[in-house]
Amino acid sequence: MMERVHCIVAGAGVVGLAIARQLAGEGREVILIEVEKTFGMHTSSRNNEVIHAGFLYRPGSLKAQLCRQGRDALYTYCVERDIAHRQVGKMMIATSDSEEQQLAALMDYGEAAGVNDLVLLGGEEARALEPSLHCQAAILSPSTGIVDTHALMLSLSGDVERAGGQLSFGSRIVSVIASDGGFVVAVAVADGETYEIACDVFVNAAGLGAEELSRPLFGTGHTPRIFFAKGNFFSYAGQKPFERLIVPVGETLSRGGSFTFDIGGQGKFGPDLEWSETVDYRVDPARLIDVVAAVRRYYPEIRADALTPGYSGIRPRIARDAAVSDWLIAGETAHGVRGGINLLGIDTPGVTGALAIATHVAGMLH
Repeated sequence: MMERVHCIVAGAGVVGLAIARQLAGEGREVILIEVEKTFGMHTSSRNNEVIHAGFLYRPGSLKAQLCRQGRDALYTYCVERDIAHRQVGKMMIATSDSEEQQLAALMDYGEAAGVNDLVLLGGEEARALEPSLHCQAAILSPSTGIVDTHALMLSLSGDVERAGGQLSFGSRIVSVIASDGGFVVAVAVADGETYEIACDVFVNAAGLGAEELSRPLFGTGHTPRIFFAKGNFFSYAGQKPFERLIVPVGETLSRGGSFTFDIGGQGKFGPDLEWSETVDYRVDPARLIDVVAAVRRYYPEIRADALTPGYSGIRPRIARDAAVSDWLIAGETAHGVRGGINLLGIDTPGVTGALAIATHVAGMLH
């Protein structure tokens, strides 16, 4: 007789882990299936580890709603579980008149999202806080932070198991077929064996692989194309030049001009934006030229020889224009498949929003 569980979650990135944790914590029998040998091998571990405040996204979008909620939930969770994190703050900067207008729009976004601690600064005020910074104006976001994403995912995976959920690594979903009010999931394991398992609820949180799972199950009409937005990071040698995260608006951002640092204080610049057709994490050293040029707009003292290729990550997007690319989280009312939850294009701020996404998904199933 075929094994049956209540829920199968596909994908053990931070979002899949958070969803499995939420559902298992509600008393559901959950199996989390992941093709890699452990959790978070792709987008969730290849990002800048920022806890976003929630003012960068269009009012009314899922990103705006769930980032703000997720930020508060994540800070609380990190304190409760002793996960390394710091509320370091961020400065969103403008170096031209047109970019100042973009800052004004972001202030409006923040007000609409309930991010009430933003401060609009002039150039001299910004430089008083960050002496190495050259800009015309800036938004100071005190509630932006950083988090150890590996420790976060390790904690979430432990929560899943303590609640009775199962983690199945090295397991590839071959097919998912809607059948008799539920699903039959065919899974291939490392030794080549394939088995089938039935479930009532199937959650597609497979990240970069979500489109491949979605198309045959939910149909092409409910499966937008996923674009791979590759971002390259360059490590900075020496003491970090800023105490806060520095993020430019405009084209400087997509050219890799952002400055962030991790819990250990290691500084880096990036990500830039490189459209890719495949999952390829190699960093092209030639892209450093454009990154340095972008950074010099606000940090003229940057030395190219202080930067070395670091790592890259790939963000799944359902539109090439980041300004209009929202998350897609669809249930039965959208695609007509009972018990199916489809998550597509979960890019930045997925780490920040993960716990709120999980609550949102659970609410769709109630």
